[in-house]
Amino acid sequence: MNQNWALVIIAGILEILWVMGLKYSSNWISWIATLIVIYLSFVVLLKATEKLPVATVYAVFTGIGTAGTVVIGMVLFDEIFSWMKIFFIVLLLVGVLGLKLITTESDEKESEA
Repeated sequence: MNQNWALVIIAGILEILWVMGLKYSSNWISWIATLIVIYLSFVVLLKATEKLPVATVYAVFTGIGTAGTVVIGMVLFDEIFSWMKIFFIVLLLVGVLGLKLITTESDEKESEA
């Protein structure tokens, strides 16, 4: 995995954090922290799109955010566990991984032009 894909993963993790921040912020400090994490998430995401195809990066970013938010919600915040949720998260991750795997060097080089 190269540095640009690492940036996409970092941006996805930051997305999970700011989504949780949107739900659980209750004072000005937590709202400001959430806004900072939103900003950082998109700065990191934009940096990754300089070398990788935008559509693939965005799909991977949102996939990480969606899957991570659902799993964290079930594990840490007592949201309802469902095998159907797990099935669809796995299905989503298979699609995201598929997009990443079929993104070739030529796709990456074309996005540089």
